[in-house]
Amino acid sequence: MPCVCVCVCVCVCVCVCVCVCVCVCVCVNPGGCSIGLAIARRLALEGAHVHISSRKQASVDAALQQLAGEGLVNVTGSTCHVGAAEQREALFEAIEDKHGRLDILVSNAAVSPSFGPILETTEAQWEKTFELNVKVAFLLAQRAMPLLQASQGNILFVSSIAGYTPLENLGAYSVSKTALLGLTKALADECGPLGVRVNALAPGIIATKFSRLLYEEEETRNKLLAHVPLKRLGTPEDMAATAAFLCSNDAAYVTGECVVAAGGMHSHL
Repeated sequence: MPCVCVCVCVCVCVCVCVCVCVCVCVCVNPGGCSIGLAIARRLALEGAHVHISSRKQASVDAALQQLAGEGLVNVTGSTCHVGAAEQREALFEAIEDKHGRLDILVSNAAVSPSFGPILETTEAQWEKTFELNVKVAFLLAQRAMPLLQASQGNILFVSSIAGYTPLENLGAYSVSKTALLGLTKALADECGPLGVRVNALAPGIIATKFSRLLYEEEETRNKLLAHVPLKRLGTPEDMAATAAFLCSNDAAYVTGECVVAAGGMHSHL
C-alpha cells in the first residue's frame, strides 16, 4: 500500500494523519465515542499512518492510549485548537516534518452552542457556530491544498442530515451544515482540475455524546426514529465505514458529492 497521510478534524478536536499518507484532523470527544475517533480507527486499521490532534493534551493521550490498546500503533497525535491560525499552521508543519506529505484531510470539527428556537440564537452563538463549522473547515482545506495537490489527495467534510432539513431546536447548526455542503461543491469545482477530490458525509442521528440531546429522552428518540426506516440510531462505526470509502481510491471518480448515511432518513425529505 502506498504511504498516505490523512488529516481528520473533529470537536474536542483531533487531527488524524494517515500513511496511504493521510492526515486526518479529528476532534475526539473525551468519551472516545465520536465519529472522528471512529474514522481515525478505521483508517488506521486499513494501514494508514494517522495523526490525531485535540485542543487538550489529555484528549490526545486518551485517544492514543485507546487506539494503542487495540494494537493500532500507526497513530500519532498533537494538540491543536483549529480556531487558532498559529496552531493550524503548527499542525500542518508537524505533518510535513513527520510525514513529508498529506493525502487526505477529514474535517469533522463541529459545535452547536445553542439548543432551542432559531430566533432565540444569540449573535455570539451564531458566530461561534459558523466560525468552527464552516470557516475553520475552509481554512483547513485552504492550508492543506498545496500538500493535497502534490499527493493528488482528497478532502472529506463531515456535514449532517441537518444540512438537508433543519433539525428541531438546532436551527443555527442546521444552517451551518447546509453551508458546508455549498463549500464542498465550490471546492470540488475549483480543485478537480488540480487533481484533488472534495466530498462530504452527512450522518443522520448518531449515538454520540455530541448528539445525546436528540435521543436521550424516549419520546424525542421515538419521534426521530419514526422517520428512520432502519429504526435505529447510527453508530460512529457506521460513519467511519462510509468515510473510509470516500477517502479511498474506490471513490476515485467521486467528487462534489455528499453521501447521506442516515438509515433512510434522507428518503423522507
